[in-house]
Amino acid sequence: MAVIAIDGPAGAGKSTVAKLVAEATGLPYLDTGAMYRCVALLSTRTGIDSSNESGVAAIAESIDITFKGVQCWMNGEDVSQEIRSAEIASIVSIIAAQSPVRTAMRTQQQRWIQQQGGGVVEGRDIGTVVFPNAELKVFLTASPEERASRRVDQSGGDLKEIAFNIAERDRIDSERVDSPLRPASDAVMVDSTGLSITEVVDVIVDHFTHSLEKRHG
Repeated sequence: MAVIAIDGPAGAGKSTVAKLVAEATGLPYLDTGAMYRCVALLSTRTGIDSSNESGVAAIAESIDITFKGVQCWMNGEDVSQEIRSAEIASIVSIIAAQSPVRTAMRTQQQRWIQQQGGGVVEGRDIGTVVFPNAELKVFLTASPEERASRRVDQSGGDLKEIAFNIAERDRIDSERVDSPLRPASDAVMVDSTGLSITEVVDVIVDHFTHSLEKRHG
């Protein structure tokens, strides 16, 4: 079962890169960050505050999240666009830091990959906790300035505000007790600052091909 695990901080380009790596390798794509965003969205819709851990945990344990290509479906509804809103982005780190939520999502992620027979998986703690035996682990980074600029190009908004939000999210993700943001000891470090998306994808695919050749001779 071949798994490519792509981890890294917010705004590093994990989703875009992972989708293209999946296309290049023919592996299914799983966006774990979208799963946490779905929990955040449903919590917001049902009036459950992001700090209400028991309420959020109940949602995480019962929510039905599926993927159709790059589309994310929550309880039978395509929420691919809605989960990318600024409102959801502002609370998803709080929700993703909660251990019961991570446990529930981890179970879904591992089950999905088992059913698919492998895949390209991106998100927090993918290489360290969820798939520690992945064929290839990548920790994708970029400078804070470039990450903020990419978000503005992608979704619009105020550059200073987005840069502040990214820095705050880095702090929350790095300091949390359950699965803090950190690269796996055997991860390939890829700094995408100044690189095109195609160049980043090529680097990862080359590492994956080399890993397979090394394993199979």
